[in-house]
Amino acid sequence: MSNVPTIGLRFDGSSADLSAAIAVAAGRLPVIEAVLDRKTVVGQARPMVDKRESTALGTEDVFARAITLVQSVTRAFAADRLPREAVAEIHGRGERGGFTSAYLGAALPRLGREALRRARFRHAHWRVGYRFTDALGVADTGKLGTGWSVLPDPGDHFYADPFPFWWQGQPFVFVEDYPHATGKAVISVVPFDADGVPGEPRVVLEEAHHLSYPQVFERDGAIWMLPEASAGGKLTLYRASGFPDSWLAETVLVEGEISDATLFEHEGMLWLFATDRDGHGSTSDTLVIFSAPALAGPWRPHPANPILIDHRMARPGGAFVRNRDGRVLLPVQDGTLGYGGGLGLSKLLELNQQTVRLSPPRPIDAAGDFPYPKIHTLNRAGRLEVIDGIAAVRKRSGKQ
Repeated sequence: MSNVPTIGLRFDGSSADLSAAIAVAAGRLPVIEAVLDRKTVVGQARPMVDKRESTALGTEDVFARAITLVQSVTRAFAADRLPREAVAEIHGRGERGGFTSAYLGAALPRLGREALRRARFRHAHWRVGYRFTDALGVADTGKLGTGWSVLPDPGDHFYADPFPFWWQGQPFVFVEDYPHATGKAVISVVPFDADGVPGEPRVVLEEAHHLSYPQVFERDGAIWMLPEASAGGKLTLYRASGFPDSWLAETVLVEGEISDATLFEHEGMLWLFATDRDGHGSTSDTLVIFSAPALAGPWRPHPANPILIDHRMARPGGAFVRNRDGRVLLPVQDGTLGYGGGLGLSKLLELNQQTVRLSPPRPIDAAGDFPYPKIHTLNRAGRLEVIDGIAAVRKRSGKQ
C-alpha cells in the first residue's frame, strides 16, 4: 500500500461522480468536503452558485471552488497547518434520485421561472435606504427597524453599495451608480443638506471598467476612496484632490479579481478583508485577507488564505463597526438565497498573522419600514445610517 497521502472530495457527503451536478440541479448549494486518506475531513467549502437557473454554469461554480479547496488543503498540509481536530462531517444532505429526475423536476421549472422573470423585470435593481438617528443602529439591535427613507432614482439606473462620510459638518453618501444601458457602474456622490434632504447625485469617479463599493475614509491627513474594481484586475487606492468631486489614483494595493475590499485597523496593522475569484467560479464565496504596516503598503496576503470558502459569510457587506458592547462586527453577505439575499453580522474573534476567526453571522432581521428586505450593504457614520435592498422593477418597453 502506498504511503503517499491523498485528498478526496465529497459533495453533500457523497463521492459519486454526479453528486455535485445533482445537487445543483435540485437547487441546493452543495457542501464540499476534503477528505485526507479517505478517513478524515480536513477542509470544507460552501461554494456560491451565481446563475442558479443554469445547472451547467452552477456546476462549474462548484467545481471551481472544489479546486480552490484542494489547493488550500494541499498548502496547509505542506505547511503543517491542517486542523488538529477533524472538521465536522456532512451527512445525508443529498436527495434520493439521479440527475435526470433532479433536472426535470427542479432545474427546468427553475429555468422557466427565471426566463419569465427576466422578460418582465430588470435582472437587478438596487435601492438605497437612509436615516438620521441618535438611537442604536442595526449593528446593535440586529434589526432594520423604522425611520428609513428611500433615495430616489430615475429607473434607468440604480444606486447601491452606499458609504456615508461627513465633511465640514455636511453628510455625503457615496454610491455605485449603475446605468442599465451600459452595464458598467461609476461612483457618484449624494450630498445632504442641513435638514437631511438628499441632493442630486453626481458622478465623481469613472474608469474603463466597472466600479462599486466606494469605501471612503480619512487617514494621514487626507481623504481616500477604495472602490471595488475587480473587473479591472486590481485594487486601486484613490486620494481626494478636491473633495468630494475630484479623485486621483494613488497606488495599486493588490492585484487580482478582488471584490468589496474592506479596510480595518487592528493592533498597529492595517488589514483588508475581501473576496478573490482566482479566475473561475463566483466572486462571493472566497474570503482573503491582506495586511500592511501603512496604507501605501506593502500589502501581503495572509498565510492562511483563503481564510474560508463560504457563501454565507465570505463577502463583506460594509465597513467594520464596533457595537455598544465593544465587539468588532463585520457585515457579511449571505448568498444562501442568491446574490443580495440577505446580510448578517459576524464577530471578529481573532486576527493576527497566524490566525483569523470570525463567528457564524447573525442574520439581520429585515422587519421594519424599508420596503426592500433583501439587503446587502450596511454602513453608518455618525447619525447617518445607510443600507441597500434589491427591488423588482419592471422593464420599460424596448429597454434592457
